[in-house]
Amino acid sequence: MGVLYGISMRIFLEISGTFNFGSLVTISFMFLVPVAIGFIRVHFEYNQLSPMTYGRMAVIAWQPIFVFLFVSVVTLLEGSICVAMALPAFMVFASIGGMLAGLCHRLWEKKSNKAVMSVALLPLIFSPLELNFLHLSKTYEVKNTIVINAPVDVVWQQLANVSQIHEGEYPSSFSQLIGIPRPIRADMSGDGVGAIRTSQWQKNVVFKEVITEWLPNKKMLYNFEIDPELIPDHALDQHVKLGGEYFSPLQGGYELVASGDNQTLLSLQTTVLDNTNFGIYSRVWGEVIFQDFHRALLKLMKVRAENDNK
Repeated sequence: MGVLYGISMRIFLEISGTFNFGSLVTISFMFLVPVAIGFIRVHFEYNQLSPMTYGRMAVIAWQPIFVFLFVSVVTLLEGSICVAMALPAFMVFASIGGMLAGLCHRLWEKKSNKAVMSVALLPLIFSPLELNFLHLSKTYEVKNTIVINAPVDVVWQQLANVSQIHEGEYPSSFSQLIGIPRPIRADMSGDGVGAIRTSQWQKNVVFKEVITEWLPNKKMLYNFEIDPELIPDHALDQHVKLGGEYFSPLQGGYELVASGDNQTLLSLQTTVLDNTNFGIYSRVWGEVIFQDFHRALLKLMKVRAENDNK
């Protein structure tokens, strides 16, 4: 019953998005649906096996969550990136729902059937209100720095044009593990402000970066110019597509600082737009993914610059 409820809500909220009634990228789906799934799981279990400890309630509430997400991936309802990002929240809130079901049985056993119906309807009640009245769009900056044992002029040569990045050359990263494609190369059309840097990633992902600040050996900043229609549907999950409705990088760039003894501090920064209502949860995931990507790319630049310096 928990699995069927989850799949039904997944399909219904996606279809209802056409009528501005619901959406998958909402608090209702991310947090309230797993509460209801966990509640349903423990509600029917409690009728056959009571009493249960709250620990058992919290754990068995995960069972329909795992099956629901597995079915979503197998049927291509969701991709690996969305599932990886949703799983921690689904597990926590399913446990909350499971323990609430046990509490309701202990306090209001005769009204437990009414309680499960009420909890199951909560996402349907809250989703249209959230979609039309709650808008928590925000931007934030992610920045990472690495020390490179090479002069700034050598490091600078690595930034504008990035030659072909081979499979074994790019460091392993968490973002790749969950299905985010890795960069392949970048090419500049000219130098200075207004020049276009074209980035190519795996799975035919291509986007542009328009140079907004250009100080040789010191700074290269750019605005992302991403057409979501040119990002293949299979490359990134639809809810985290670059330049899409919910999530996109806005600006980025590199800064270089000479550090003596032929060392360079190289920083990579990205300003991210988050149009979801997930608050701290989406911020944490954004930080994790972009910092992971930054670290891998900076390590690549470090190895290349130090090899060139030798």
